[in-house]
Amino acid sequence: MIQRFIELGEGYSDIYELLELARLNRERIHRLIRLDTTIGNNEKTSLAMVLEPAAPGKLMPIYICREGVTNPDVTPNQRYDLFSEMAEELDLTIHSLSVKDSKQFKEDELYYQYLIGILRMNRYIPPLQ
Repeated sequence: MIQRFIELGEGYSDIYELLELARLNRERIHRLIRLDTTIGNNEKTSLAMVLEPAAPGKLMPIYICREGVTNPDVTPNQRYDLFSEMAEELDLTIHSLSVKDSKQFKEDELYYQYLIGILRMNRYIPPLQ
């Protein structure tokens, strides 16, 4: 199984797209994830959704809005509230992790490989088969 990040962006439109993808793919949702990090002095959160592979595919997509939300534990905000409300509406749990920020990696691909390793290690996504 291939696990790949699909980056949506950081704005409201991107959050709305993530929410709509979740509602339309309710049966395929494997996990909702919140990734907290610190960039400089700013506490940021990435919101992600892992989907089960489409039949007969072997791709497990991970849709992400990377570091575009202020950490809701520091400053409550509407972007995270929308994600949280959607999770409640779909009766899903948001799983949280603290991770390094993407600025510590020279390439986005290296950052996403790091995140895949973290998600596998915490058993949020399955290992390669």
